[in-house]
Amino acid sequence: MMQVLLDPKYLFTIILLGTIVYITYLSKRNENSSDFFVGGRVFGWFTNGSAIAGDYLSAATFLGLAGLTFSIGYDGAFYTFSFSIGLTLLALFVAGPLRRLGAYTVADFVAYRFHSKRARIIAVIVVLAISGFYAAPQLLGAASILSMFFGTSYEFGIIFTSIVMIFYVGVGGMKGTTLNQALELWIRLGAFIIMVAAAIYGGFHYDKILATISEFSGTIINTGAFTEDGKDLVFNGETWYKSGSFNPNFWHSISMVIGLALGTIGLPHILLRFYTNPNAKAARKSAVMSIGIASLFFGLAVYLGVVGRAIFLEGNASPEVMKNLVTGGDNMVVPSIATALGGQWLLGLVIAGAFAAIFSNLSGLFIASSGAIAHDLYAKFSKKELTEKQRVRAAKWAIILLGVFYAVLGLLVKGASIGHLVALAFTVGASTFAPIFILGIWWRGITEKGAIAGLVMGLLSSLFMIFFSSVLPEALQFRVPGIITVPIGFLAVYIVSKLDGKVPADVNSFMRKVHAKE
Repeated sequence: MMQVLLDPKYLFTIILLGTIVYITYLSKRNENSSDFFVGGRVFGWFTNGSAIAGDYLSAATFLGLAGLTFSIGYDGAFYTFSFSIGLTLLALFVAGPLRRLGAYTVADFVAYRFHSKRARIIAVIVVLAISGFYAAPQLLGAASILSMFFGTSYEFGIIFTSIVMIFYVGVGGMKGTTLNQALELWIRLGAFIIMVAAAIYGGFHYDKILATISEFSGTIINTGAFTEDGKDLVFNGETWYKSGSFNPNFWHSISMVIGLALGTIGLPHILLRFYTNPNAKAARKSAVMSIGIASLFFGLAVYLGVVGRAIFLEGNASPEVMKNLVTGGDNMVVPSIATALGGQWLLGLVIAGAFAAIFSNLSGLFIASSGAIAHDLYAKFSKKELTEKQRVRAAKWAIILLGVFYAVLGLLVKGASIGHLVALAFTVGASTFAPIFILGIWWRGITEKGAIAGLVMGLLSSLFMIFFSSVLPEALQFRVPGIITVPIGFLAVYIVSKLDGKVPADVNSFMRKVHAKE
């Protein structure tokens, strides 16, 4: 038993879980809805900036982005840096005004801006849709790690992670979530920095290995033992080095940038974080800090993806590493690199970092979605006035329901790519909430009907392009269909608002409130 506990992957994971339990216990006092949903609005720019970055840098970034660079090269790096643009746009156009509004949830913004119960309900539906798309790949990542490195079944991994998150968020609320997210960010960033240092120490200098990979053409030795047909894998470095593996042309690349950049503005769990700052200035500083951390993280992810490809092409890594790189897919590249560079101790730290990424992101989704159910639906449409304790209790029940809902989604996406599933969540966010928040904050002419039209058309067009794009001509089929769905969302808001013309009577006072100086 003691030998198992001293195994690095068990040791670091137990330390992580113990820290989460301790922080959650210290944060368990949530006396009112402000404490539970926005942490009492007391978090400064450093803590909240760390938490925003922790919320944003999900399993898709920790596991998926290095994996995409490993698999498809240039297009994987392009995919990675598209995420950085979104945080910058969020800081410039949304963070400050959103904090000045001082609401509790994303749907609150819609309801306050347009004084509409209908708009609130539709916003809740969109929140749950985006959160579902985002939660499923996080659970997939957790289950895959538990299965590969701890020998559990995929189903056990989904159930275990869901139970941990129900406790984590249900007890700690936004206070515990924020502190845990901030800590978990530095765990995974530290893991990446140590991996990069180990790679450089091992001679994997970027320009050197990039040139070696681009010139490689032929079979990868020692891979046939792990392929279905028993033959060594074939790799063409020139194809990997150039664009075209993921985005076949310029328009696909533009579509990805639009979907991923504007998608950040439409992510409910990221938007919600700006309500937790004490003022708009702190919200902007939090956003700037998160941009810096995320950009550094993305750069490290690209480098590690290239290192992973170099290790794989050499073909002389341990059989365990070669097997994981062949059979583990994009999602297991980072743990495999850690094993090759630093053995079981570095692997243990990376596994803890991966769990930290998953827990951090899932906790934000749980908070955002529980607020949508408990605050935006149950409390707002209840026939009686609820006490603060009743509101918090409703939120905790919502978290239990969400745990079951997300677990079912996690079971349905077994074998999918984490990075691609998250991109679909960004597509929905870019096509729905991004138009509402940008136009709602910066354009006086938006109306209730325009906002509802934008949310509905953005959601429907996104779902159609995700699930049924195969019925369209090949030229209109995009992996990340932002170039089609985002203009639909914006145009729906603009056209219907112009036709409607019923601008809220208090639009000027709203604009003064969200754009006022400190």
